[in-house]
Amino acid sequence: MHLSLPKLPTPPSLHSLPGKEALSALSQSIQASSLFSQSLAVLQEYLPSPSPLFGAIDRSIPTSVKQLAAEAPLNRLFAEAMAEGEFDDFEGRRIRLEVNGGHPGVTLGFWAGRLRVLEGPGEATIRGSLPAFKTLAERKQDPDQLFFQRRLVIEGDTELGLALKNLLDSLEWDLSLRDLLFRKN
Repeated sequence: MHLSLPKLPTPPSLHSLPGKEALSALSQSIQASSLFSQSLAVLQEYLPSPSPLFGAIDRSIPTSVKQLAAEAPLNRLFAEAMAEGEFDDFEGRRIRLEVNGGHPGVTLGFWAGRLRVLEGPGEATIRGSLPAFKTLAERKQDPDQLFFQRRLVIEGDTELGLALKNLLDSLEWDLSLRDLLFRKN
């Protein structure tokens, strides 16, 4: 008895695959899809938070490395505001920005006209989820809404935390990673 196997289709050549523009359009339409958005929301709600992993990484990085990575870009980002004296009320003060659960986080201080990355707690702590901080940094939502919705919370010296929130809200700044890392001042 002779068995014949079905003939498999020939794979498309590289030239017949959709172009970069077509793939980009497809990706955008998938992201715009309500079903895709709902599925992503469900996954975000039920998948474990990456915070413990980020916390372990955060604890293993020495403060000196964090200072090298964060101080220069932050000082470039806010150079104009610091030159105009906008940060003078924060001289000698410490504010901690912390992801829910205690890690990762960074304590920032302002000394001698520069933002500094410090070890230890802050006088005020602004705590929230990674998406809430991302929304704040990208200025996609009014900061007051993030606090009223309890996506961001101020603990400790709330007056200091509110002063920082109000300062950041009043400044014109853009958190473009490329500009932040490579812009020359």
